[in-house]
Amino acid sequence: MMLQTHLLSKAANQARGLAIDAVHACSSGHLGLPLGAAEIGAVLFGHALVYNPDRPRWINRDRFVLSAGHGSMFLYGWLHLAGYDVPLEQLKQFRQLHSRTPGHPEFRETPGVEATTGPLGQGVGNAVGMAMAGQMAAARFNTAEHAIFDYHVVCLAGDGCMQEGVAMEACAFAGHQKLDNLILIYDSNDVTLDAMAEKTQSENTAARFKAIGWEVQTIDGHDLAAVLKAFNKAKKAKSGKPQLIIAKTTIGKGIPEVAGTAKGHGEGGAKFADGARAGLGLPADQHFFVSDDVRAYFAQHKARLVRASNRWQKTYKAWREANPDRAALLDSAQPENQPKAAALLEKIPAFPADAKLATRAAGRDVLQPLAAALPLLIGGSADLYGSTLNYIAADKDFDPSNRAGRNLRYGIREHGMAAIANGVAYDGLFRPTIATFLVFADYSRPSMRLAALSRLPVVYIYTHDSVGVGEDGPTHQPVETVSGLRVIPNLDVIRPADPEETAGAYAAALERTDGPTLVALTRQALPTLNDIPIQARREGAIQGGYVAVRETGELTHILIATGSELQVALAAARQLGAGVRVVSMPSTQRFDRQPAEYRESVLPASCRKRIAIEAGVTMPWYKYVGLDGRVVGIDRFGLSAPSGAVFKELGITAEHLVAVAQAL
Repeated sequence: MMLQTHLLSKAANQARGLAIDAVHACSSGHLGLPLGAAEIGAVLFGHALVYNPDRPRWINRDRFVLSAGHGSMFLYGWLHLAGYDVPLEQLKQFRQLHSRTPGHPEFRETPGVEATTGPLGQGVGNAVGMAMAGQMAAARFNTAEHAIFDYHVVCLAGDGCMQEGVAMEACAFAGHQKLDNLILIYDSNDVTLDAMAEKTQSENTAARFKAIGWEVQTIDGHDLAAVLKAFNKAKKAKSGKPQLIIAKTTIGKGIPEVAGTAKGHGEGGAKFADGARAGLGLPADQHFFVSDDVRAYFAQHKARLVRASNRWQKTYKAWREANPDRAALLDSAQPENQPKAAALLEKIPAFPADAKLATRAAGRDVLQPLAAALPLLIGGSADLYGSTLNYIAADKDFDPSNRAGRNLRYGIREHGMAAIANGVAYDGLFRPTIATFLVFADYSRPSMRLAALSRLPVVYIYTHDSVGVGEDGPTHQPVETVSGLRVIPNLDVIRPADPEETAGAYAAALERTDGPTLVALTRQALPTLNDIPIQARREGAIQGGYVAVRETGELTHILIATGSELQVALAAARQLGAGVRVVSMPSTQRFDRQPAEYRESVLPASCRKRIAIEAGVTMPWYKYVGLDGRVVGIDRFGLSAPSGAVFKELGITAEHLVAVAQAL
């Protein structure tokens, strides 16, 4: 179909009007990108992208990610025009309570929004993950007779995204992996929020991206024909490289008073709305205006897209009939088809009673049968497979020569790794797990927070979880990290105490479909805790907390422990006598979700002599020990010495725990 330049130019100006009116109505928002990139939106949503507004999650749609999420009215305006369930009334409710048009795009909240973006650069990483998932899907499911996956991932980013380290980590990974189904459009308007971009950047972006393995085009972003030509070239490129389109634009175009300046970035131009609307050819007496001919054009375009989607559906039906095993594997990705923790535990053999393993090593052994049972489970590590031990041994690496590989080598790119994993999870077909040292969670934390916010089932296998790291010293001893992660809403943190609790932790993490889970594992070897039945340890990790050893006399004390410190609590209880109960608390979040009756049965309110022990900061544990209780922990940074010496020096010992309990 020929590019309808006249109508799409009108649509671009009317999309500018929608953004101006929405931002003016609430006196809040960002006009710069919606106005500056309007022609890009017109070409993408009015001509070039493959999508079906009636089926926003159609599996072979092109994915569009707005990494520069502050420009959300760009996306909302085009979703509205394209025929998604984003009615005009929702545009009028921009940034209002419970609207479908929040200040930054949010996954699950608005049809057509592929990722929660706003923190700059995140969307770029998400797009890389989606592109990688597309390559994996094509390798597993396409056949010579039926190609059901051939979509592209398109990401629109601005200067802020391109300056963020997370985006560059992800782009380097994409270039190395030759993700040629990825198209990144750089809205290059020479302006950042505070000032002209020249104040903070002077790099040659085209040269930089070519150097990391991308193919690059530079165009006038306001020239509809040039945008389409560049996009088509990127989509059909045979170079085997991801594609960057540098679109030179004018920020705030359409509001002469602020266009091309830093003032055009935010809502500053909204006060010139009346003059701007007149200049754009919009009627003075009709806000949120879309002309009949533009609506008719998009209605016809939607009909064309739906027909194309229906043609694909016939191919898909034929594929399912010809490939029942592959169809069953594809169906297994649906959340309702995910196995429950109990079924996963059945796949994991019991550990020998005399096993003495670091829980990272136990995790390695637990992962293998689970990976066999879950073919769409993938794993990755930030250059630490030899330490995190999460390599799927029966499989190979994902790389340009093996798109079906399940092991991802991310390099030393913790933040990019986490953002890419989010992209895989947004896409929804593969189950991503990633790994690094726990102390480096601070590098990936912004992406982890977004996974929690977006309810993405990413699993973090983060090892070297305490001062037990030993000789590497305080830079690598995460005394505050576990507690810092526990405060993120909807992020489950599980710190298992031995191999069997590790089995339960993995089952709990992989059962979960409504949010991410972090499993914190030790570097140092731990004994298998045979005082506690195997099933109690496994199921207790799933519940989050349980009675590990019950008192044999009148209850006087409760010792609460997590992770490697459970062995310390068990040793202390043997010294303290018959009235002591030991509670294992591998996951406070999972425990807190248990019914009140269960929580009371584990931590009866009648017993106020409670002591919690963890080789980390003490503050969070007062929730469980109360004002009368005590916490044995580490409210300082660690030490460089063998792990046993560090634990002793910092008071994480049975002797210290006994003394604290006796002093109550």
